[in-house]
Amino acid sequence: MDPATFLAAFTTLFVMIDPVGLAPIFVALTDGMDRTHRLRVGARACAIGLGILAAFALIGMPILETVGITLPAFRIAGGILLFLIAMEMLFERRTRRREDKEEEAPDDPSVFPIATPFIAGPGALAATVLLTTGADAGWQATATVIAAQVAVVAIVMAFFSMAGPLGRLLGRTGIMVVTRLLGMLLAALSVQFVLDGLRLAGIAGAASR
Repeated sequence: MDPATFLAAFTTLFVMIDPVGLAPIFVALTDGMDRTHRLRVGARACAIGLGILAAFALIGMPILETVGITLPAFRIAGGILLFLIAMEMLFERRTRRREDKEEEAPDDPSVFPIATPFIAGPGALAATVLLTTGADAGWQATATVIAAQVAVVAIVMAFFSMAGPLGRLLGRTGIMVVTRLLGMLLAALSVQFVLDGLRLAGIAGAASR
């Protein structure tokens, strides 16, 4: 396992999924449940979310090739998508959208909205494909990305298990600060994806000359 690949995948997915920001949302969605039922919902949501993410790591690129999307085009588009999500995190629009989904949630929120789109959302799925289609793409890189997915989802489950005390400890202000810091990091990562796509397409090299 390449430590650099694992760190890049872990950081990107951690920022995209945002376990800290999900914790208070999870508390709200499971309000009224006892601890056993709440943990069961959290475990089911994490298992489903991880399954979706792993599937995209394994077959994401074949799907793109089937519909005729090139790797440079997807890296540029994915970078732009992640940048837009970063802007939402910085300006709190993402939190508001999550809060809106709380009101629409069914009695069992494990599949929707926790597993998807909160854990396996468009940004995390796009990031997964980007991370498994780089210059060093292969089975080893894919396995490394899946290992990072497992690590991040395990952290999500850990936050779910202590969501109540954590939400009270951080408070709304603390969660907002963490979200904005993660948004800044995601913005930088998204720009790097765009630059990589431009270089793969030959545009960046032409511009530098």
